[in-house]
Amino acid sequence: MSDNDGLTSVDAVALRRFLDGENAIVREHTRAIVARPEFAKGDSNPPTSQYRELVMEWARMLARSGGPSLLFPREFGGLERVGAAIAGFETLAHSDLSLLVKCGVQFGLFGGAVHHLGTRKHHERYLADIASLELPGCFAMSETGHGSNVQELETTATWEQDAGEFVIDTPSESACKDYIGNAACHGRMAAVFCQLVVGGESRGVHALLVPIRGEDGSPAEGVEIEDCGEKLGLNGVDNGRLRFSGVRVERDALLDRYGEVTPEGEYRSPIENMNRRFFTMLGTLIQGRVSVGGAAISATKSALAIAIRHGARRRQFGPPEGDEVPILDFRAHQRRLLPPLATTYALHFAQEEVVAQLDRIFGGIGDEGDDAERDRRALETRAAGLKAVATWHATETIQTCREACGGAGYMSVNRLGDLKADTDVFTTFEGDNTILLQLVSKSLLTGYRDHFGELGPLATAGFVAGQVWETVVERSAGREILQRLTDDLVPARERDEDLLDRDYHLSLFRWREDHILAGAARRLRRGMDDDSDQFAVFNDCQDHVLAAARAHVQREILESFCRAVERADGDLRDVLAVLCDLYALAEVERDRAWFQEHGRISSTRAKMVTRRVNELCAAVRPQAEELVDAFGIPDQVLAAPIGLPGGGASRSGMADIGDEMPNVAEILERVGEEALA
Repeated sequence: MSDNDGLTSVDAVALRRFLDGENAIVREHTRAIVARPEFAKGDSNPPTSQYRELVMEWARMLARSGGPSLLFPREFGGLERVGAAIAGFETLAHSDLSLLVKCGVQFGLFGGAVHHLGTRKHHERYLADIASLELPGCFAMSETGHGSNVQELETTATWEQDAGEFVIDTPSESACKDYIGNAACHGRMAAVFCQLVVGGESRGVHALLVPIRGEDGSPAEGVEIEDCGEKLGLNGVDNGRLRFSGVRVERDALLDRYGEVTPEGEYRSPIENMNRRFFTMLGTLIQGRVSVGGAAISATKSALAIAIRHGARRRQFGPPEGDEVPILDFRAHQRRLLPPLATTYALHFAQEEVVAQLDRIFGGIGDEGDDAERDRRALETRAAGLKAVATWHATETIQTCREACGGAGYMSVNRLGDLKADTDVFTTFEGDNTILLQLVSKSLLTGYRDHFGELGPLATAGFVAGQVWETVVERSAGREILQRLTDDLVPARERDEDLLDRDYHLSLFRWREDHILAGAARRLRRGMDDDSDQFAVFNDCQDHVLAAARAHVQREILESFCRAVERADGDLRDVLAVLCDLYALAEVERDRAWFQEHGRISSTRAKMVTRRVNELCAAVRPQAEELVDAFGIPDQVLAAPIGLPGGGASRSGMADIGDEMPNVAEILERVGEEALA
C-alpha cells in the first residue's frame, strides 16, 4: 500500500540530500562553481561570436576546477569515477546549456572516444591535454547524408602501405561531417569516424584522430572548415562542417582498441564479426546518451522551479468580494504543473539507477566476457529508452511552464525561452528518440524470442494461454460488465483506497507492457508466416513496437520510483509516496483509453482515477515550492526574476561560493575515496 495519501510538510534540505545521493559532494561543489560571478552571462542575448568565446572561457575554468578528470583513468591524472562525473554534468545543466554541450563534446565525446576506443599509447599522449582543454577537440561522426545510420557513413580512411599512413577523404557532399561541435572555432583535432579500408577491403566504421587546425588556428592541410551558423538554440557552441581531401595521418592515429593495422598492413581485431565489432564500439560511447538524458531532467527541474514559484506568487481572480488568489491554487494550474513535477521526480530516480549501472560497468575498462557483454546490452537498452522519454518530457514540460508563466515566461530574462530553444535538440542528438525506442523494442523482441523461441505458436503457448481470458474479455466486454457490477457493489471509500495501492499501479504498468509486447510479437510472426519481406513487416508494425517500448520504459521508471520510496525514511518516504502515486495515476489517466479498450479498467474506475489525480494535486500544492527547492538550484544559477519568491533569495538559497574556485578533484581526494564509493 502507499504510505500516505496526503502531504503535510517537506524538509527541502533533507529531500535535497536524498536527491543528491552518493555524489552529493560533486553536486554541491559544481553548484558552488557555476554560481560564481565569473559564470554570469550578463547580456541575455550576446552576439554569437562573443558568446562562443565566453563559453570557451567558462569551459577552461571548469577544466581548471578538476571536474573533467573524474572521467579519466587515475594513471593519466584522472579519478575514473564516471558516475560522479555525470552527476556533475547533470548539475551543470542548471546553468548555461551551451557550456554544458561544449563540455560534453570536449570531455565526454572527444575525450570518451580517445579513452574508450583508444589504447594506452593514445591515453598517454592525449588524455591529460584533453582534460585540461590544452587540446580542444571534436567528435566527428554525423554526416550530411547519414546521422542515425552510422554503419553507412561515407568518409573513408584508406591504408597506404608504402607510406605507412591513412588517407582521409570526403568522397561526396553527403559525406561532409556536419553539425560538429567545437569545429567552427576552437577544435584542433577530431575523432573522425570513417569506413576503414585496408588492402582494398572495407573493415567497417572506425575512429581516427585527425588534426584539423594548426597552432595558429588555421585549417590543417587538406581540411576545409565551414561554420554552420546560428541555430535555434545553443549558439554558444561553435558547430561546423568538415571536409577532408587526401589528409594523411600516421598509423597510430587509428583508435585501435577494437581493430588495428600492423606495420605490415595486416588488419587485426579481437572481434571477428564486423557487425558485432561495430555495435561493441558504439556501446562504449553510451555515457553521452546517459548524460543527455540527465541534462534534460535537470533543465526540466529548472523550468518547474521557475513556473511553480511564479504560480505561488502570481495572483489572479478570486471569490466574490474576496482577495485574488495565487494561480497555483487553481486546479487547472495544478494540473498543468504538478503531474509533470511528479514525473520529473520519477525520472530523477530512474536516471540515478542508470548512472549507477553505468558506473559499475564503465568505471574502468572491464573484461570482454559474455556476462559483461550482456550487462552492456542491458544498459544500452535502458539508457536509450530513458533518454527518449526524459527528453520528450523536457520538451513538453518546458513548453507547459512557459505557458503557465504567461507574458513573463516569454521574456528572455526569465530563461524559459532559452531552456526551450537549447533543449529542443536533445530529442534528436545522441540518438533520435524514435530510433532509440526502436532499439528498445528490438531488444524486447529479441528477449521474447529467446525466451519463447522464434515467436512460434507452440513455444509461446504457455504465455498466450495466460492472456486468453484477457482477450476474450476484451472482445466480449465481459470484464467491463464484471467491473461495473463490482464498482456498484464495493463501497466508494474502499475503491478509492485501492487506487493508492502501489502493487496495483505496478500490475497495471506490467500488464500493459506484456500485453503490447505479446501483440507486437504475434503481429510480426503473422507477417513472417506470409513470407513477406522482413524489413516491410517490421516497418508496418512500427506503431506497435514503439508502443511496446514506451510501455516498457514507463514500467521501469515506476519501478525505480517505488524503490526510491522504499529507501527513504519517515517524512521523506511519505512525501515521495504521494509523488509516486501522482506519477502512476497521472500516467494511467493519460493512457486510460488504452486501459479501457483492453478491459483493464471500467469507465467508472477511469473517473475515479481522474478524481484521485485531482486530490493528489491538491495534496501536493501546499508543499510545491519546497519540492522544487529540493532541487538545490542556486539563485545565481537559476537567474530568473520570476523564479525567486518575493524577488529575493529562494529557499534553496544562495550558493556558498567562497573566495577561490573550488577544485572538485582535490576536494574528493582530500575527503577520501569513501565519498564516492
